[in-house]
Amino acid sequence: MADLTIKEMQKDVDDYISQFKEGYFHPMTLVVRLTEELGELAREVNHTHGQKPKRAEEADGSIALELADMIFVITCMANSLGIDLEEAHRAVMHKFNTRDANRWTRKDAE
Repeated sequence: MADLTIKEMQKDVDDYISQFKEGYFHPMTLVVRLTEELGELAREVNHTHGQKPKRAEEADGSIALELADMIFVITCMANSLGIDLEEAHRAVMHKFNTRDANRWTRKDAE
């Protein structure tokens, strides 16, 4: 399977959402949905890596799927606001590579 670009991911989500008359949710609704998904991710991480094991009757969850749910909602928000996530990613990486260039100990400095 070929790698998926961020542009392709944004198109996949747009193709899916465009099937429905309701279209994208409002940005505030998407923020609430993202918060919901973050809570679901936190629960799975806590069960898998934290100190709170699942009850025997609880269904298995998936950290990967919870992360993907968050990516879906983020992509919906970007699409609804006309944001190119590839461009935004390049900008944020530039910020981290300049602002935080000397913040952490580099592996090659050891």
